[in-house]
Amino acid sequence: MRPKEVVERWVAAFNAGDAEAIAGLYHEDAVNHQVVNEPVVGREAIRQMFVQEFSTAEMVCLVENLFEDGQWAILEWRDPLGLRGCGFFQVVDGKIRFQRGYWDRLTFLQRHDLPV
Repeated sequence: MRPKEVVERWVAAFNAGDAEAIAGLYHEDAVNHQVVNEPVVGREAIRQMFVQEFSTAEMVCLVENLFEDGQWAILEWRDPLGLRGCGFFQVVDGKIRFQRGYWDRLTFLQRHDLPV
C-alpha cells in the first residue's frame, strides 16, 4: 500500500476505536511520537497506547488534508470539538515505520472534560 492508503486505513481504524486494526498498520519496531508525550516504541506498546486512549475519550479524526511525498503521508486533521493537529507518517513496505503528531494537549483535555 502507498503511504496515503495506509493513513486512510489508519483514520478508519482510529474512528472505529479499533486498537488492534491500528496496531496492525505498524512495523514491529515502529515508533509513534506524539510530541506532547514521550515516543512509544514497538507495535505492542503502540497498541496498548491506543487501548488506553480509546478508553479515556471518544476521539474522532476528520481529515482536512492528506498528502503523500515518497515514503511519507502528511495528515492535517480536526475533531468535532475544535481540536486541530497534524501527523507525519513514514510508511515502509506498506506499514508505518515512524509517526510524529502535533496537537495541543491542554485543548484536548479541556474539550473532553478531563483533568488538566
